[in-house]
Amino acid sequence: MEQTHTSHNGTAAAPGAQRRVLVVEDDLTIVDAIAARLRAEGFLVQTAGDGPSAVDTAEAWQPDLLILDVMLPGFDGLEVCRRVQAARPVPVMMLTARDDETDMLVGLGVGADDYMTKPFSMRELAARVHVLLRRMERAALAASTPRSGILRLGELEIDHAQRRVRVRSEDVHLTPTEFDLLVCLANSPRAVLSREQLLAEVWDWADASGTRTVDSHIKALRRKIGAERIRTVHGVGYALETPNP
Repeated sequence: MEQTHTSHNGTAAAPGAQRRVLVVEDDLTIVDAIAARLRAEGFLVQTAGDGPSAVDTAEAWQPDLLILDVMLPGFDGLEVCRRVQAARPVPVMMLTARDDETDMLVGLGVGADDYMTKPFSMRELAARVHVLLRRMERAALAASTPRSGILRLGELEIDHAQRRVRVRSEDVHLTPTEFDLLVCLANSPRAVLSREQLLAEVWDWADASGTRTVDSHIKALRRKIGAERIRTVHGVGYALETPNP
């Protein structure tokens, strides 16, 4: 049965003050723990326990971020992500009980920006929420700040001002995370960037446990722009391949 909790205490001076987070999870123990931690961080929190109520709450409440379990009653978190993103772009953190790379890639493919595999620490979850919101703010600022020129690397075209990517003149839909990851690689074409470098530059955190997150996003990005465009240097990191001058 779904429970919904609402916090209207917006007076806290914590970094997350006034930010709205919708937590979608059918395990009441987990959802209460997440909600308590995020409220302690200063966030406004609502929860939903199934797919249909999650979509309805997202539409009515307009959250700044979703924390979304994959396995839900009604319909799953992937469908919730699709429907919410179709109505309004919003950063999504997926939660999965299965340490299955296919699930992670599907989640990233439908618009999720990050994921965590259960069990996880509430401290790390809160840290990732703060980082994700900071990245979205930077993306919004970048989109509103004119930048001259469009970066063209062969058939790959990156428009910084509009945050658009084209391959062979066809638009490619990237999540904000994927766009930032591609730009980071494109800023140093052919140079090998370590997973730790990418984690620090794109995610703004340097915990080595997050390197698998980098790997999953690279795989999702490859699916969209072409696997041949990103070279893996085993044991080191990744490089964006560009045509010979």
